[in-house]
Amino acid sequence: MQRDHTMSTGIDEVAQAHRNMLEIALAEARTGRSEGGVPIGAALYDGAGHLLASGRNRRVQQNDPSIHGETDAFRRAGRQQSYRDTTMVTTLAPCWYCSGLIRQFGIGTVIIGESRTFAGGIDWLRSLGIKVIDLDSEPCRLLIEAFIRDNPAIWNEDIGEL
Repeated sequence: MQRDHTMSTGIDEVAQAHRNMLEIALAEARTGRSEGGVPIGAALYDGAGHLLASGRNRRVQQNDPSIHGETDAFRRAGRQQSYRDTTMVTTLAPCWYCSGLIRQFGIGTVIIGESRTFAGGIDWLRSLGIKVIDLDSEPCRLLIEAFIRDNPAIWNEDIGEL
């Protein structure tokens, strides 16, 4: 049986584009970790795949509980007429707060670095018809697992646990 190289190349290109987008968010997460913060990064892209803005969880650094990676990227992107064709890329499944932001503004696609460590609101987002792509990235998982191991109190604060 002959393989359709055109189709597989298209799929490979899309998968590579997703990984490239994730690299921007992962760089933000690493910067956040180096600053002593929760290592979650995000990036918001327009419908053509152009970066609008990136950001990171800066709750610890700014003493502001509302600065999650997704909200930081969203704010830095500035006002958009519509978010339907945008893609939010995040190193970790979005929490309920960030899932609400995605829902509120109608962000059409969410690319997640990993959700094994924390699943957040991804099932809810999917139930709303939002396209959710989980890349199951080992670098994302290892980064957040190390942070949780070293900083359990800050992690529990971040996700609203006692």
